[in-house]
Amino acid sequence: MYSLSTCWNSHRHTDGAAMLREIRELGFEYAELSHGIRISLLPGILNAVDSGEIKISSLHNFCPLTMGVEHAAPNIFKFTAENPRERENALKHTLKTIETAARVKAPLIVLHMGCIEMKDYTDKLLDMVQDGKRGTPKYEKLCEEAALKREEKKEKASAFAHEVLRRLIAEAEPRGLKLGIENREALEEIPFESDFPLFFKEFTSPSVVYWHDTGHAQIKENLGFIHHAMHLESLADRLYGFHVHDVQFPGHDHRAPGAGSIDFAALKPIVRPEHLKVFELSPSLTPAEAKKGVAHLKAIWGEE
Repeated sequence: MYSLSTCWNSHRHTDGAAMLREIRELGFEYAELSHGIRISLLPGILNAVDSGEIKISSLHNFCPLTMGVEHAAPNIFKFTAENPRERENALKHTLKTIETAARVKAPLIVLHMGCIEMKDYTDKLLDMVQDGKRGTPKYEKLCEEAALKREEKKEKASAFAHEVLRRLIAEAEPRGLKLGIENREALEEIPFESDFPLFFKEFTSPSVVYWHDTGHAQIKENLGFIHHAMHLESLADRLYGFHVHDVQFPGHDHRAPGAGSIDFAALKPIVRPEHLKVFELSPSLTPAEAKKGVAHLKAIWGEE
């Protein structure tokens, strides 16, 4: 199943039905409601879904946006927040996403689990990679420092996030809804790339699945923290689907497949027809560029 995320076009629409119609006219039977869905778009979305014009494959938390927020804000409330009020807001608004998913008959919600508080190593390291300094003593020292800092701080943040997730599972399981735990590009975001196997040993509920973002994984490979294909293969038994986009080296993501450096052929052995594949493309891409990227990927991964 292929789908297109509304992150590509929600910003330029005031009517949810017209937004979904644009996606349908690109040839998609399914759309993902992304984290930029304003409340004002919901009536048109519901009309389009109820009329059978399009189906909803998935939602990206938080969806719809909270009242008064007009731009994409997937991290506006964090499961890992020290402040219990923020964690309660994260729970409350994720429950609203669950309600919306049930209303539009979507089987999956993509979640960010949160982050630890530390300085921004990711952008600094990407700048060094861009300047050809990966592998230098300074680069390796900074990687070691980042790894040490995040390990020192992860226990409390993970405990907060896991408690929120347990409460969400209690709501998702009776509905048959999947919670897709997304791999993230920033070093401070959890689960860390090396922690996913332990995470899935702790959360054995069939409602908790792995959601693989190809761009985020490629950025982590470009930084030297993972091997993209091997990381994906190691989580294949819990894999539900993908956010698909390319990366112009080293960290410019949400490009159309084929416009960047990802070896999609190397990922193909893990991809199955039953996996949900959602194109998550930059709003800067034209319809022609989007179509070209879709055709590029389908030529490698197949039509299903």
